[in-house]
Amino acid sequence: MIRSLLLFFLAGLCEIGGGYLFWLWLREGKSFWLAIIGMVILGLYGVLPTLQTVNFGRAYAAYGGIFIVLSIAWGWLVDRVVPDKFDLLGAAIAFLGVLVMMYAPRS
Repeated sequence: MIRSLLLFFLAGLCEIGGGYLFWLWLREGKSFWLAIIGMVILGLYGVLPTLQTVNFGRAYAAYGGIFIVLSIAWGWLVDRVVPDKFDLLGAAIAFLGVLVMMYAPRS
């Protein structure tokens, strides 16, 4: 379970971080090299979920919940946008969904 959550966390950082580098290039006029680095990081994001032991659909559905949590955390830590109680509640519900989808016992 810890390995799986770590893979989700790393994939989320790669997706959000790579996308953020594109954002900086396109929206804020930063160096084109940020877009190149962003492409490499987004490529790594494409690889990481394949290391999950579940099928594609379940891995990506569960990853969606991780993405929600990490996006709120990124906004808070990087963009300094403090989440409100509804952001935090929604993120908690999404993370609970991850735990149910990925780690509930199945027969």
